[in-house]
Amino acid sequence: MIDSVRTTVLAIANKNNFGYISPNDFNLYAKQAQLDLFEDYFYQYNAQIRKENLRQSGTGYADITKGLEEVIDSFSTVATLTQAVDNTYNLPDDYYLMNRIMYGTAEVERVSQAKIIMLTNSMLTAPSTTYPAYVLNGNIISVYPDTITGATDVSAQYIRYPEDPKWTWVEITGGEPVFDGTAVDYKDFELPKSDEPSIVMKILQYAGVSIREGDLVSFGSNEELKEQQQEQ
Repeated sequence: MIDSVRTTVLAIANKNNFGYISPNDFNLYAKQAQLDLFEDYFYQYNAQIRKENLRQSGTGYADITKGLEEVIDSFSTVATLTQAVDNTYNLPDDYYLMNRIMYGTAEVERVSQAKIIMLTNSMLTAPSTTYPAYVLNGNIISVYPDTITGATDVSAQYIRYPEDPKWTWVEITGGEPVFDGTAVDYKDFELPKSDEPSIVMKILQYAGVSIREGDLVSFGSNEELKEQQQEQ
């Protein structure tokens, strides 16, 4: 899909004499465009849940929530956490939304810093290996009881960020760079094919800001607005 997106972006930009977009610039815009649309899925999902609660959503082929869930679930992954020291573990670098932390088959409950002190000071409510707990400190978690120190004992199920897309090419002397989908660092977009028009418009907006072409920014914004109106 990424080659199709770049071809479309260049065609629109060149048709209106907005200037050339280099492969490196395109990859930067593509990364940001994918992140924007990825995060928008969660806002759309939240809006659809509200519609469901108000009984304003459809079913069957009109079940938009199901489609959003399928896309979001495609980024769900499970990973064993690396140990920092003792009972503390590093969260994955690519996590966007943490669903659950597991100690073996037991789900670890997240608690606040204030609450963990209260829990550990009580014989009745102290975390155990059957009912463990954790506190979050930036990108590190501390798991309780603090006897949980196994290097591979704690895992996470989470929604990851999409990997950065990369349009790879080979240099042609005296000509345009040519797409090379066999390169080891090639990476296509991870969003569904249906998002291709939105990705194109997002990239055009970023490209327009970079080359200071207000018309290009306006074109991308207007086309994106039309698509959003059609989805409502």
